[in-house]
Amino acid sequence: MPEHPSPEAGDVGPGIAPGAVPLDAPGDTTVLVDPEPEPAGRPIGRRVVLGLLGVGAAGVLLGARAQDVLERAVGPLISKDGTGISSLLPIGRFRIYTVTGSLPSRSRAKYTLRVRGLVDQELTLSYADLTAMTPTSLTRDFQCVTGWRVSDVLWKGVRLADVLDRAGVQPEATALQFTSFDGTYTESLTLDQARRNDVIVAYELEGDPLSDAHGGPVRLYVAPMYGYKSIKWLDEIVLTDKVREGYWEVRGYDTDAWVGESNGRDDDAT
Repeated sequence: MPEHPSPEAGDVGPGIAPGAVPLDAPGDTTVLVDPEPEPAGRPIGRRVVLGLLGVGAAGVLLGARAQDVLERAVGPLISKDGTGISSLLPIGRFRIYTVTGSLPSRSRAKYTLRVRGLVDQELTLSYADLTAMTPTSLTRDFQCVTGWRVSDVLWKGVRLADVLDRAGVQPEATALQFTSFDGTYTESLTLDQARRNDVIVAYELEGDPLSDAHGGPVRLYVAPMYGYKSIKWLDEIVLTDKVREGYWEVRGYDTDAWVGESNGRDDDAT
């Protein structure tokens, strides 16, 4: 997703393999990720880059709604560009990155979210199950650790705390591990962080269902932390007895990624 000092914006940050393009929001789980460099995608051609530049400029002139449409249309192409150049083009309000070279896709009809580990009962929630729960809407800035920021983003979903209450959290649990169905990203939060009112399991962005490029059908959104903590394509939550660092943390990013108070940055809080 643009959702990583790295992991999210156009700059390649510490610990990222040369040629790999980070995503707007990395993802992470229980499994240690292979520390070997990820394969880079194939660079896109000069004509395509020039075409994207013209289209992106038009999007800037036409406004936020046009840019959102461009993100959906062009995101899959940009994600395959191993050079990272195309992610710097003015297409949409977010920058779309991925280290896998492709955008995973899963229909809302086939989507499930599994909750397991130190819980009273394991859950498997469908998209319909999640949207039937009490919804929560948040309008907050989205801050990438690489420096770019999108103001006043409207998210809708369910509080992560409500999902945890539905499963029942055992006394030994102190942390959560999240996995992405892209097969690569994992992420973590402490139990206290996960229970905040501004941490949600999101399924809508700006009034529309989450697109593949933005981590749909369902992703995590951690409002007060840098974008890499808001793992995209969320498919599993595991309650654990300690924090297990995610994809970006094992590559040098802070585990407690508060905006303006981590990763050596002084951005305004979100």
